[in-house]
Formats: sequence, structure tokens, C-alpha cells
Amino acid sequence: MRSGSNRYLANLLRYCRDERCKLSGKVIHGFAVRTGFSGDTYLCNRLLDLYCECGDGDYARNVFYEMPVKDVYSWNAFLTFSCKVGDLREACEVFDGMPERDVVSWNNMISVLVRKGLEEKALVVYERMVSQGFLPSRFTLASVLSACSKLLNGVNGMRCHGIAVKTGLDKNIFVGNALLSMYAKCGLMVDHGVRVFESLLEPNEVSFTAVINGLARENKVLEAVHMFRSMCEKGVQVDSVCLSNILSVSAQREECDSSNEIYRNVLGKQIHGLVLRLGFEGDLHLNNSLLEIYAKSKDMNGAEMIFAEMREVNVVSWNIMIAGFGQEYRSDKSIDYLNRMRESGFEPNEVTCISVLGACFSSGDGRRIFTSMPHTSVTAWNAFLSGYSKYEHYEEAVNHFRHMQFRNLKPDRTTLSVMLSSCARLRFLEGGKQIHGVAIRTNVSKNSHIVSGLIAVYSECEKMEISECIFDSCITELDIACWNSMIAGLTRNSLDTKALMLFRRMHQTGVLFPNETSYATMLGSCSRLCSLLHGRQFHGLVVKSGYVSDSFVETALTDMYCKCGEIDSAREFFDTVLIKNTVLWNEMIHGYAHNGRGDEAVGLYREMITSGEKPDEITFVSVLTACSHSGLVDTGFEILGSMQRDHGIEPKLDHYICIVDCLGRAGRLEDAETLAEATPYKSSSVLWEILLSSCRVHGNVSLARRVAEKLISLDPQNSAAYVLLSNTYSSVRQWDDAAALQGLMNKNRVHKTPDYSTILEDIALNQEREKNSTRIQYNLKEVAIPSKQ
Repeated sequence: MRSGSNRYLANLLRYCRDERCKLSGKVIHGFAVRTGFSGDTYLCNRLLDLYCECGDGDYARNVFYEMPVKDVYSWNAFLTFSCKVGDLREACEVFDGMPERDVVSWNNMISVLVRKGLEEKALVVYERMVSQGFLPSRFTLASVLSACSKLLNGVNGMRCHGIAVKTGLDKNIFVGNALLSMYAKCGLMVDHGVRVFESLLEPNEVSFTAVINGLARENKVLEAVHMFRSMCEKGVQVDSVCLSNILSVSAQREECDSSNEIYRNVLGKQIHGLVLRLGFEGDLHLNNSLLEIYAKSKDMNGAEMIFAEMREVNVVSWNIMIAGFGQEYRSDKSIDYLNRMRESGFEPNEVTCISVLGACFSSGDGRRIFTSMPHTSVTAWNAFLSGYSKYEHYEEAVNHFRHMQFRNLKPDRTTLSVMLSSCARLRFLEGGKQIHGVAIRTNVSKNSHIVSGLIAVYSECEKMEISECIFDSCITELDIACWNSMIAGLTRNSLDTKALMLFRRMHQTGVLFPNETSYATMLGSCSRLCSLLHGRQFHGLVVKSGYVSDSFVETALTDMYCKCGEIDSAREFFDTVLIKNTVLWNEMIHGYAHNGRGDEAVGLYREMITSGEKPDEITFVSVLTACSHSGLVDTGFEILGSMQRDHGIEPKLDHYICIVDCLGRAGRLEDAETLAEATPYKSSSVLWEILLSSCRVHGNVSLARRVAEKLISLDPQNSAAYVLLSNTYSSVRQWDDAAALQGLMNKNRVHKTPDYSTILEDIALNQEREKNSTRIQYNLKEVAIPSKQ
């Protein structure tokens, strides 16, 4: 009879729980107490379920703590409730007091720690769980992978992946999506995440979105777009969040050439059409993403049309419009939108301030707008100083930073980071030291942005021992930017072998992964060391890591092969590049020029023009140098004449130097003299020194005298005129004239600048290269970059 009553009361309580009838449940609770049934564990568990489901913490605690006998279900039910309401202290007490635990207990504890932002403690609890022989469930792995994502802990994430494979949970969509999210946030989508995605039997919209975001984080924008198209083709449901993400991905595409802008504009319009077709035009976040893509594509007319039709706008919407007009150098429109924003009742925030100042700096009105602001916060000052730094007005940035201090405004990490960048550019060591002191006093000296800036300052000022000390003291907390800054500092100070060693050290950590900046810097070191062996190793790593299509890496690879004398390998790589920018064309032409292959340099220059790429001043220096080294005088004149006529580029001193040198090498000295006199740079001593050097080569004494007189009239204390003329006399055995010239130097008190033969310079350079090459080969096991399997 008693057992039947218990079951009846339990069923009533279960019904009350399902219907959330707490009042009826309390009536049954009272009846159970009066009739002596309240000590039954099964009945108490139903009461506990009722109060937990209805969110009545006080009654739930009373039932739990007054239970005479608690089973595993009782402990787990109350632990689940404590975790659900976020009472971490009580959850820990319950968990620690449990006589026995099951997977549910561990899952609850791990989950609440992750939700409370205690990811590291969650991982510790997970390790305890595994060590005690419990197999994680899909819920366990999802929570742990979430913790790894937030900590950017790819190593532990990969361990969880291994356990998921062993337990067969890697095919579970819940775990699979958690793995994809983890790999995306840890920057491991290309290396590991894509394989997880391919192993999923039926990926859903969450899976596709995670992969798209992960590819975008690793700058694989085209791959991300292709993944989105695949998602549409497979009929997977596309929601507003996914569309917003793909728009954000497209907006990331760098504006390094016009084809990228066209690509982004077309893609943005296609997705805009999809938004309208699916009926998401009222989604605020999605509309903001559309505004951003139009602004990044420099289509502000389209952005204004979208903005005008938006049912709802927020501060982000206004900021995008203000920044968009700013990048188009239309400060009047930016200020107009700022005024309209205020009139609409929206308060400008930090981003607004930065956007307005950015717009005004680009049009030259930054200082006027800044001084007109009634209240200038630290954020406003940061935007103001950043504007000066961005447009390379570093001295003004330093001076205004002093004014900021006079106003008793305390700089934050952003301020110090901007100022360190300016000091590095100016090589202002004393300023860098002062900011270093401020960083120490304000406890931000370990911040990765500050560390990176400090390394850059001391490296630029040739204080590598201080840079290395800062780097070593923070090495466990540094991100890839700090490693890149340190590697760049070593290369800037000609410590290329040491830079190779540091790169290897970073590569072996397995935690940080080199990015395009890392590879471009190291390829530059290989160029200076003329180390083809290491250059080829880096080429392999670049291909494997997926950065081979980065424009900086492409240029660095081309330069490396050219500097190492592998001009055919450079051309072979150059031909594989699909989208070539002006810098890459220049690098390849320059490589031909300095490898004595002038005809091919000129041919490539003509190919560049045919392809529609616009040459710049550096292009013409490279191709004219090639003409000079290969004796292509007529071709050089033709190209020089086409600069202004066909390309609208006024020839500069460097271009005339190339042609004068070209004529001089060909023995057409009178033509070279005529050209030098006709140039706007005839007062430049360098131009006449080049011609005087050619006179020595061809033994033309009479012209050498005239050119020397011209040089001396330009700069009486320039020893080059005397030395080159003396060498000319010596080359034709006019020893008396050479001696008389030496006497004239003494009379005029002209002192010869210490110098040495270019032949000796070349010999010394070759010896140094051989020495470096031998040292690199000898230390191959120590320096060689291992490929990650």
C-alpha cells in the first residue's frame, strides 16, 4: 500500500513538474510530509525535479539538504540546478561532496566553469575526469572544445580530437561543429579543420559557417567564398547570420589591386540580391554588413541607398557611413553624417571619433576637427595620434603626445603602441626609452602590442641586446606579431643567420604558426645570405601553409631566387602567379637587370605594359638599369622618352643617371654630356660623377677636365672630382698631370674621403657570402627548418 502511494504521489509530482504547477506541487509536498512519505528518496527526487524545473532555489535546497538518503540522481539533479543558475560556489561544494560521480556530474562541472569564463579550471577538471577512467560524452567534448577555443589552445583541442576519434564521436555533428569552431578560432582550419568538415556525413549550416569563418581568419578568402557557394549548391539552409559572415569575409579582401575591388563589388551585389530574395532585408546586422561591403568597394552611392532604406539603424551603421566617406577623402560628407547621427539621438562612440578623424586626416582637416571637439578623451587623442602616424607625420605625433601629457591625460596601451611605432620610424631612442618607462609604471610592458613596439624601437636604434632582453623576458606570453618583430629586428641589423635560428625556435614550439609576414621576412634573410638551400626550404613551407598567393610572399620569393642567381627559377615562379601587382613586375625586371639579362628585362617590361599593368618610377629605374648594363642605348632612350609621353611619369634624377651611365658605358660620352646638361638635375654632382667615371674608362682626358671643372664648381670640397680625374690621368699615363692634381687638392685643402676599390669590395662581399654559406652548411642540422607533418 505504501509503495503504491509513493508511486501515485511521484506521478502527480512529475505531472506538476511537466506543467510547471509549483503551487499544486507544494500541496502534494505538504501531504507527503504529514503522511510520513517525505523521507522516501524516490519521492524526494521528484520533489527536487519539480522545484529545480520551476526555478525555486530555496525549496530545492531544503529538499536536497534534508533528504535522509541521497543517491547519484539526487546529487546530479541539484548539481545541475546549481550549474544552471550559475551559482559556482554552491556547485563546487556539491561536486566536492559527492560520494560518487558519473559522466553527468563531470559534464555539469566542466560546463559551468566554461560558462563562467574559467576555461583553464575546466580543462583541469576534464583532465581529472579522464584520469579517473571516465569516457567523455559528446557534451563533455563540446564543453572542453569550447574552452580550448576561448583559450586559443590548439594543442589541447587536438588531444580532444584524438579522443573523439577513438570513441567514435568525431562523426557526431555536435562534436564535429565544436571541433570546427575550435580549429577556426585557433587558426588551424586549413591544417586540420577542413579534414574534420570532410569527415562529417551531413554538415549543417553551423558546420559551413564555422569553416567559412576559419578560412577567413587564415586569409583564405577565396576558399571561404567557394565554401559558401558549395553550401548553397547542396541546399543547406542559409540564414541571416551566415550571409552576414560571408559579407564580412568578403570585406576582408585586401585592396592591393583593382581586380580585388571588382571581385568584392560583384560578390557584394550578388549576396545583396540573395538577401532580398530570402527576405532578410529587415535584419540590422546583415544590413550593416552590406553597408560595409559597399563602403570597402568604394561604392558610397550604393551604401547611401541601402542606408536610406534601412528600417532600423544603430551606431555601427552610422560609423560605417562616416568611415566609408572618409576613405574616399570626402570629409564634408563624413562630418554631415556625424551631425545627422547626433540629430537622430545617437551618441558617437570611440569608433565614430576614430572614423571622423581618419576622414579629416585624409583630407588635411584632422587638426581643425580635433581642436574643435569640446571634450577630447584618451580615445580621441589615440585617433588623432594614429592619424599622424598613419600618414607618416611622426614628428607631429611625438609633439602632440607631449601636449597630451601636459593636459594630465594618462595614455593607455593604444597610445603607447602608436607612439612606439612613431619613435621606431624616427629612430628616436630617447623617446622610446621614456615610453618604455611609462609602460613599466602602468603595468602594460608585457602587453604583446607594447612588446612588439619596444622591440621595433630598440632594433631600429641598433640596440639589439635590449630587444633580445625584452623578448626573452616575455617569451611565454608573446603572440606571432612579437616573434615577427624580433625576427625583423635581427634581419634589419644584418643578423640573418640568427633570424633563421629564431624562426626555427618559433616553428618548433608547435603553438605559434608563422604567417605571411614571417615568411616574407625570412625569405629576405635568405636573399641577403644568398642561401638558396634555405630559400627553397621556405618556399616549400610557404606552399604547405597556404601563403604562397600572398603578394608580399610572392615578391620575397621572386627576390630570393634573383639574389641567389636562380633567375630562371624566379621567372618560373613569377609565371605561376595569377594576379601580378606592380611590385612583383618590378622585382622580376630588377632581377633580370642585375643578372645581366637586359633583353629579357626589356621584354618583360613590354609584357607588363601589354598586360595592362601601370608601371611606376621604380619600374623605369629597373628597366633603364637593365639597358645600361646590357648596352641597349637606343632602347633606353626610347623607354625614357615614353615615360612622360605614354605613362605620365616625369623622369627623376635616378632615371637620368641610368641613361647617362648607359651612354657612358657605350662610349658615347659627348651625348652623355649633352644629356646631363639638358636635364633638370644638371646641378646634381652624382650625375657628373657618373660621367667622369666613364671618361676614366674610355680615357677621354679633355672631357674629363670639363666634367671635373663642373663638379668642382658645384662642390669645391668634393674629393670625387679630383680622385676620378687623377685616375683618368693615370689610365693614360699622364703622371705629371696626376701629381699636379694632387698638389691642387692639397692647396685647396680637399681631403680624400676614405674609400676602397669596388673590385676589393666585390671580393670582400664574395668572401663574406662564401663564409656565410659555409657556416650555414656546417650548421645545417641546427638551422634547417623542419617541415611539420
